[in-house]
Amino acid sequence: MAAFAIALLDGLSYASTLFLMAAGLTLIFGVTRIVNFAHGSFFMLGALFSAHWLVDWFPSWSESAWLYLAAILLGAACSAVVGALAEWLLLRRLYGVPELYQLVATFGLSLVLHDAMRWSFGPDEVFAPRFPGLKGSIEIGSEFFPQYQLLTIALGPLVWLGLHLVLHHTRWGVRLRAATADRGMLSALGVNAKPLMLLAVVLGCALAGLGGALQLPREPAHLQMDLNTVVETFVVVVTGGLGSIGGAFLAAALIGLVHSFGTLLLPQATLVFVFVTMGLVLAFRPHGLLGKALTPSPQEQGARFHLWPLDAWRFKVACALAAALLGLAYAAGAYWQSLVSDGLILVIAGISLQSMMALGAMVSFGHAAFFGLGAYAAAWVHLAWGWGLFPALLVSTVASGLLAALVGGVLVRSSGVYLAMLSLALAQVLWATASQWVAVSGGDNGLIGLQLVTDGGRLAFFALLVILALGSIAAQRRIVQANLGAALQALRDAPLRAAASGLPMQQIKWRVLLQSAMLAGLAGGLFAAHKGSVFPSVLSVFTSVDFLLVVLLGGLHQLWGTLAGALVLVLAGSELGRGFDYWRGALGLIVMLIMVWAPSGILGLRRNAVAGEQHG
Repeated sequence: MAAFAIALLDGLSYASTLFLMAAGLTLIFGVTRIVNFAHGSFFMLGALFSAHWLVDWFPSWSESAWLYLAAILLGAACSAVVGALAEWLLLRRLYGVPELYQLVATFGLSLVLHDAMRWSFGPDEVFAPRFPGLKGSIEIGSEFFPQYQLLTIALGPLVWLGLHLVLHHTRWGVRLRAATADRGMLSALGVNAKPLMLLAVVLGCALAGLGGALQLPREPAHLQMDLNTVVETFVVVVTGGLGSIGGAFLAAALIGLVHSFGTLLLPQATLVFVFVTMGLVLAFRPHGLLGKALTPSPQEQGARFHLWPLDAWRFKVACALAAALLGLAYAAGAYWQSLVSDGLILVIAGISLQSMMALGAMVSFGHAAFFGLGAYAAAWVHLAWGWGLFPALLVSTVASGLLAALVGGVLVRSSGVYLAMLSLALAQVLWATASQWVAVSGGDNGLIGLQLVTDGGRLAFFALLVILALGSIAAQRRIVQANLGAALQALRDAPLRAAASGLPMQQIKWRVLLQSAMLAGLAGGLFAAHKGSVFPSVLSVFTSVDFLLVVLLGGLHQLWGTLAGALVLVLAGSELGRGFDYWRGALGLIVMLIMVWAPSGILGLRRNAVAGEQHG
């Protein structure tokens, strides 16, 4: 009974921290309609700033409860200031663009902030002292519960009450809710919405920084806090319903308790429990507990897929140039061979995602689930039964297709950010399973020693990658021109009219998901064969983000966009990483610049320039 009570209290304490983060993210989204993936960076900034203030700069403050509290508030203020700069420099340029571009741009912002904090504060953990006056514990049966966590339990409801009073009983709050409901109407009434959006971002970032600073008596401040926290924060926000602070409060309590009791009952599956909870909620309530359906962004409607002219002469010239360039890359040595092979595999994986997103507006933020499962399937049958390359690739394709067939019915019911987070949940569940199921996956040690491609077969494997990458692009072109492509674009642009016309919406989406998953599984099998090993990182968030970057950097609605995006990502990652410790921040800056100045992608710049000349 005592263990149950401790788990209950611990869950409520964790829920308060989650709610501080989720309330800030919900507030920002509700007003600005920006899905801020960098929100975890402001959580980490608040923790690091307060920790260094108490440990390195003014250690005497840790001896007084009031000064310690002031240091916590300074951490929140630091996050608020940086949030204001981020809104001024980046976020206001993302207002009104599709959520997917916002996710990728703010992911770039998180890379920049991460490296900026590593440069400012150093890479080491910072252990702050406990809160003065609350260093003891209360006894519950034979168990003990920290006094400080009782304070954090009370903070969650107090913050929710404060936000409720501000939003419903102040003039600023009324205008803020009006901006959330209809920003255009508010502007028509003569109210400038920009200061409201700035204040919403500042308050949201301050809440995130406060949540991070409040963690100091419980855990050290470190540079992995951002990603660890933002994923579960998104789980809370999506489970509660985008834009609903009340929903975020309920979801934080639910996820906090699931996390706590999962740790008590089955620690190795805690993360699985959290994401399964979100999946179950979205399966029955596709818009979250208290959320409402979101209207699609205008830029997503009527977007045309751009097919470059391809007659017989151009096709021959393109094939000759491609063969020459790839031949040069192969002749340049092992380094360039490996680099180009990485890029070709990214092209195949990117095409699998582009087919869902560009035509059907089906956004996946967890496409690594299908890619990683394909990689593990190919590696496992090779190591267990000695299967060769082509049988292993067949297994990788079929395995990912079976996964899509099993979960597709749930995934295709959702759309937009909800679908993105549900797919992320699937990938995170598989990642947790791969990390824990050592007997099958090897755990963190991975599956190594694969001989799917021998040294003598490298040239043939390289040729296979070229054929599959170009074949994937050709198949994409055919789908766009076929009835399936037209049906998908109809479902994307006018779903009600398409349904009234008798188009089987769910069946078409499920078919596209199945095709996409099988191609991603094939790319995963190729990855396992190329690298000779598979680790849980193939199922991570960063792998899914790589696929998104490949698609968006080149151009979501550009046939050859994945090829251009893979070229930029592979070359930037490899060349920036040579002797430059902060290459991730530089890559994040490149991503932000492209998302702001060229949201239609690198290849979209050419089309925009031509259109501008014709207009002039």
